[in-house]
Amino acid sequence: MRPAGRPLGLLLIACLFLAACAGGSVNNEQTDTLTAWENLVRWSEYDALIDFVHPEYLAAHPVTSLDIDRLHQFRVTEYRVRQVMAQPDGLGLERTVRIRLYHIHSARERVVDHREVWRYDEELEAWLLHSGLPDPRQR
Repeated sequence: MRPAGRPLGLLLIACLFLAACAGGSVNNEQTDTLTAWENLVRWSEYDALIDFVHPEYLAAHPVTSLDIDRLHQFRVTEYRVRQVMAQPDGLGLERTVRIRLYHIHSARERVVDHREVWRYDEELEAWLLHSGLPDPRQR
């Protein structure tokens, strides 16, 4: 004979599991987005980075062809996450990364500390960048 509380307990466990999976999808999306971003930066695929910038941020801070051309003068030799600060609600984070860039014309290396602000846009259902692309002019 089974205890009467067992089906209720299984139902509770199933509900908790489904709730964890629902919250996990935002985290999985975050991980996938940040990994894709890092790979594009590491492979110097600068044209594709614009797709990660939030449309409202992009409207206020347009990326010009000069900005992209300037980036194309460099190859990334290192992309290292130095600090991550997550928002308590889990829908935003700020990362400080160090990017080492090799200038293809002068054969000199430049180190850029870049601040990335990421937020989850619930309407677009995507993690998007709310800060600009790396600026190789930064010292």
